[in-house]
Amino acid sequence: MIMKKPLFLALIISFFFISNVDSQSPASDSCSSDPFTLQNPLPFNTSSLHCVSVWASQGFILRYAQAESNLWNFVLSAPNTNAYIAIGFSPDGNMVGSRAVVGWVAGDGTTNIKKYHLGGQSPNQVVIEPSEKVELRIGNLSSVVIQSNRIYMAFQVISDTTPTPRLLYAVGPAGRLPSGTNFQLSEHDNRVSTTINYATGVFENNKHKPVTSLRKAHGILNMFGWAILLSIGAMVARYMRKWDPLWFYCHASIQTLGFLLGLIGIICGLVLEKRLTGASVGKHKGLGITVLVLGCLQVMAVLARPDKEAKLRKYWNWYHFGVGRLLIFLAAINVFYGIHLGKAGSGWNAGFAVFLIIVFILTVIFELRICFKK
Repeated sequence: MIMKKPLFLALIISFFFISNVDSQSPASDSCSSDPFTLQNPLPFNTSSLHCVSVWASQGFILRYAQAESNLWNFVLSAPNTNAYIAIGFSPDGNMVGSRAVVGWVAGDGTTNIKKYHLGGQSPNQVVIEPSEKVELRIGNLSSVVIQSNRIYMAFQVISDTTPTPRLLYAVGPAGRLPSGTNFQLSEHDNRVSTTINYATGVFENNKHKPVTSLRKAHGILNMFGWAILLSIGAMVARYMRKWDPLWFYCHASIQTLGFLLGLIGIICGLVLEKRLTGASVGKHKGLGITVLVLGCLQVMAVLARPDKEAKLRKYWNWYHFGVGRLLIFLAAINVFYGIHLGKAGSGWNAGFAVFLIIVFILTVIFELRICFKK
């Protein structure tokens, strides 16, 4: 009986050890397990794939290789948590504007893989995109395989150049898989932005978002500086003249502040252009520089303003009035165009449009009062 107790304890310890190993192994995968093989073979050759652990905290492993001059093979693996997994190809490191390949396993065991265009931050702006879309062309060979409680999402990218190195990874909320006829995605539960060197496999996490912050600063400063403050200052000069000289000091202060904010905003835009790769902002930049030139002309005109009694004062007033209105008009157009380029969403468009509508209504009211007084 004494000899049986150690044997019994040994059996218990062995049982827990084996159970623990078994519980950990289903979701295990590592680059050291290469050569990479699966029980259900993938639709393309996986013998020479580079392997990188791109998101250790979530168990994401990326394997990739250039199969042909214009063809790249990718395999993304992650634990199967009853959620979708996604890899996004971003032109600038941001989610908005990127294309994402998303895979998941439905409740009945069927597997799915879809390509989405992330056009904005709201769910209705994340839509399925045809695989042959030029911005990210997906090859015909793609599949999702389940093995050892892990999802293996395999797909091909057709590109004459190296795919963008700015890759995003996301995992969806557990139990909320894409559904409906449009396979609407729920907001991700967690995500990470990385930059990878395809030649060496070295990658880094983009923990900070200087481009995003710079983009917001550029947009907000230009909107408030050129479009909002200058509009308010122009209305002060037009409709508050009976409070002389208060109107002049208010007008000068508001316009000066608007010019300075707009100038800083344009500088931010020039810096942002250098940091963005492949961004087509020629028209937006041209309009912005035109607005800046008009603003500088207004400043120089103020410095050369003739006296009230001078004969040239009338023509100077016409010039100051016309250039100022043209500046505000072009600035408003460029703000809307910038919102479109930045894919900031309909909220920014609606907010700025509401401001313009209010300005228009007030202008009509004040102009009618002036006409009636005459």
